[in-house]
Amino acid sequence: MLLLRTDRLPDDPERWAYQLKLDGYRAIAFKTGGKVHLRSRNDNDFGVRYSGALRGLAKLPNDTVVDGELVALDEEGRPSFNTLQNYGSAPASVIYHVFDLTMLAAGSVMVVV
Repeated sequence: MLLLRTDRLPDDPERWAYQLKLDGYRAIAFKTGGKVHLRSRNDNDFGVRYSGALRGLAKLPNDTVVDGELVALDEEGRPSFNTLQNYGSAPASVIYHVFDLTMLAAGSVMVVV
């Protein structure tokens, strides 16, 4: 794809859509037996370092799996991978952006999507 320099973004919603670049860590969250787990694609435990995300996911019903991305926001509210990598050494907000519901338990029936 070739880039062209421009002074403004196109504003034709019929032809253009914009998506925020999250620039974070991909993570799978799942809740089973009343406990939430947050794992990287390489099966690293993100729950210890990003425990705030676990608290936010605690309201999920048991036997639920969601796919998303851990994202740190800089002072201006923009995603910052550097801030995420250095999380804990300076104050930062970390969010878990869910973009896929993989499995949801509904009562005694399990729904897989």
